[in-house]
Amino acid sequence: YNGSLPNGDRGRRKSRFALYKRPKANGVKPSTVHVISTPQASKAISCKGQHSISYTLSRNQTVVVEYTHDKDTDMFQVGRSTESPIDFVVTDTISGSQNNDETQITQSTISRFACRIVCDRSPPYTARIFAAGFDSSKNIFLGEKAAKWKNPDGHMDGLTTNGVLVMHPKGGFTEESKPGVWREISVCGDVYTLRETRSAQQRGKLVENETNILQDGSLIDLCGATLLWRTADGLFHTPTQKHIEALRQEINAARPQCPVGLNTLAFPSINRKDVVEEKQPWAYLSCGHVHGYHNWGHRSDTEANERECPMCRTVGPYVPLWLGCEAGFYVDAGPPTHAFTPCGHVCSEKSAKYWSQIPLPHGTHAFHAACPFCATQLSGEHNCIKLIFQGPVD
Repeated sequence: YNGSLPNGDRGRRKSRFALYKRPKANGVKPSTVHVISTPQASKAISCKGQHSISYTLSRNQTVVVEYTHDKDTDMFQVGRSTESPIDFVVTDTISGSQNNDETQITQSTISRFACRIVCDRSPPYTARIFAAGFDSSKNIFLGEKAAKWKNPDGHMDGLTTNGVLVMHPKGGFTEESKPGVWREISVCGDVYTLRETRSAQQRGKLVENETNILQDGSLIDLCGATLLWRTADGLFHTPTQKHIEALRQEINAARPQCPVGLNTLAFPSINRKDVVEEKQPWAYLSCGHVHGYHNWGHRSDTEANERECPMCRTVGPYVPLWLGCEAGFYVDAGPPTHAFTPCGHVCSEKSAKYWSQIPLPHGTHAFHAACPFCATQLSGEHNCIKLIFQGPVD
């Protein structure tokens, strides 16, 4: 990964996706509610060409909420399906150490129509997220097994099988940010505490003082892929690809050297981010000492990647270093001084520390920190390490 999908960014399947005001509004809002006792009648209503959400309560009772055109909003849909209603096709994130072809995921946990994002067409262009997306027949269908309920004010709501989780960081997406609390978003956009496991029947508690409005740095988890939401204003203050390239050239211009082989090291250009090059810097991730590649220091035959640093004798993983390429993940424009462990992606200190403390959902009820550039689960004392470069001896 590191800024692009393994098979390249194509069409609606991209590593990043920008939302623009549509030429014509396509948003929808709830209008008529029908309570129906026969499956045929509910089919008839959902076939009228209007958007609708069907809540199946039992074999002989379904509530169908029809939606009508909303001239003030644009709707964007995200999911695994490649059908036309989906604007942004997402695939499961396979952690970076294994993104070869053998690990093709047999069964995806991402919903085909996972969620929809509804943006106001007038400033401040507020964006709200809702669980579930409309399918090709403009219907959202919550079957008998899905968690659903009637709210005190009478409107129906529900949750999707694996749920849509959202975390708004405290303090936006800046150097000062701290992780927020993960919440689940309902089909109608209300905010709930998490269920016991991802697909439990019992919903969490309603969190009344929180909303489904996306903020700069909000994380959206679709159970198999996590998306980072950035606002136009937030990206305006974020380093650009050009800035990251300038930082790479600056670090290379300082001619860091291997303290043992005394050869000059250089971070490869951003387009060459898959092939380990001869001058590539490598680091011992337990101590942070940066070297060129060498083949000694193995501690045992069994632990292939446990090496002893020739500078300080610390034992730990020894990996090639790669510059993190996706500018949207950086919380500041600082120099690349820290590496994530155990993958070796390098970024600024504040960005490394921020992502090191974010618990990302994993599977049905676990959370762990992961490298934003390759999704590898982080490990080690602090999940990241300060790099120690040696300057030229001359």
